[in-house]
Amino acid sequence: MFAFAADRRGNFAGKTGKTAIRKKMIQMNRKRLFRQSSILLLTLALFLGFNGSLYRLLTCRLTNNFSDSAQPKMVDVGRYLPFEAGSDLPKIHTDFRLTGDLPVLDGAAALVPVYAAVIENVYPEGSVTYEGGVFSDDNYYGENFAPDSRMQYRNTVRGYKAVVDGTADILFSAAPSAEQKQYAAEKGVELVYVPIGLEAFVFFVNGQNPVDSLTTAQIRDIYGGRIRNWRDVGGPDRPINPVTRLKGSGSQSVMDAFMGDRPIQGKSPLALFGASLGYSFRFYLMDMVGAAGQEAPDVKVLRLNGVYPDRETIRSGEYPIVASFYAVYRADDPNKNVKKLVDWLLSPEGQTLIEATGYVPLG
Repeated sequence: MFAFAADRRGNFAGKTGKTAIRKKMIQMNRKRLFRQSSILLLTLALFLGFNGSLYRLLTCRLTNNFSDSAQPKMVDVGRYLPFEAGSDLPKIHTDFRLTGDLPVLDGAAALVPVYAAVIENVYPEGSVTYEGGVFSDDNYYGENFAPDSRMQYRNTVRGYKAVVDGTADILFSAAPSAEQKQYAAEKGVELVYVPIGLEAFVFFVNGQNPVDSLTTAQIRDIYGGRIRNWRDVGGPDRPINPVTRLKGSGSQSVMDAFMGDRPIQGKSPLALFGASLGYSFRFYLMDMVGAAGQEAPDVKVLRLNGVYPDRETIRSGEYPIVASFYAVYRADDPNKNVKKLVDWLLSPEGQTLIEATGYVPLG
C-alpha cells in the first residue's frame, strides 16, 4: 500500500509538473507571438508612415508641382511632309520653281514647317525620299530620310554641323551658339546668316501655376540664382525649378543670349520639389506641340513685362524678346540655287509663305 501510494503520488506529482510546464510553454509562446505581432505591427506602421511621408513630400508634391509641362516634347514630323495628302503645310500662289541642283534643306525642330513648306511650294514632287520608300513614324530626328532626299531633319545641333560639313545646303535655325561658330571657324568655313522671319521667345509654366506674368529682370534673377521661390514673384510658397535645354539647341542659344554676361546658375537641391519654369519658341510650343494656336491644357505662356506674345506684339516689337530666325548657308556653296532660294524667301511671296506657316514676316 505504501509503495502503491507513493507511486500514485509520484505519478500525480509528475503529471502536475508536466501540466505546469505545458502551461508555462503556452504562456511563453503567447508572449513570443505577442512580441512578434507587436514587431510586425510596428514595422508595418513605420513602413506606412515612411511611405506616407514620401507620398506627401514627393509623390503628392511632384504630381501637383506644375512641372510636367516643362518636359521636352517631340515634334510630329509626319504632320509636315511635302507632297503628302493631309499635311499641315500651307500652299501659296507662286510661279517660282526650282529645278536642277536642288539645295538640301535642314533645320531646327521649330522650323520644320517653314522649310518643309518651301519644298512643298517650289520643289518638284519626288524630291523628298525615304529609306524603305515610306516615312517612318519613328522618324523623330530624320532617321529614315534617304541620303538623296532634299529634305533632312537633324535639328539644330546636328544641323549646324551638316551645313559646315557640306551635307546640307541651307539650315533653317535660330542664331548659332558660340561652340557652333567655333566649329565653323575650325573647319575654315564662313557661314552666311540671313534673317527670314521673326518669332517670340516665350516662358511658360504649368496651367495650374497662379503666376501669369514675369518681368525680364525677374527671369534673369531666377536663372541667375537670385530668386528661388515662387512666392518672391507673386506665386505660391514653392521652390522654382528653372528648366534649361540642350546646349547648342536653338532655344538654349537664345536663352544664353538673353542672359548676356550673366551665367545661368545651377539649381537649388529643393528645385525637385518645386514648380518648373521653361522656355521655348511661341509657334513651336503653341502650334507644333500644342493645339493650333492655343496653349496645351497643361501649359500657360507667361506675359513678359505685362505683354502677351502674339503676332501683333511680335510684329510691333512690344513683346520684349523677339528673335530672328535664319537661313544659314556656306559662303562658298557652289549651288547657285542656294542664293536664288534665299532671295525668294526675302521677296513678298517668300514672306507670305513665312506668315502662312504661322510665323511673323520681317516687314
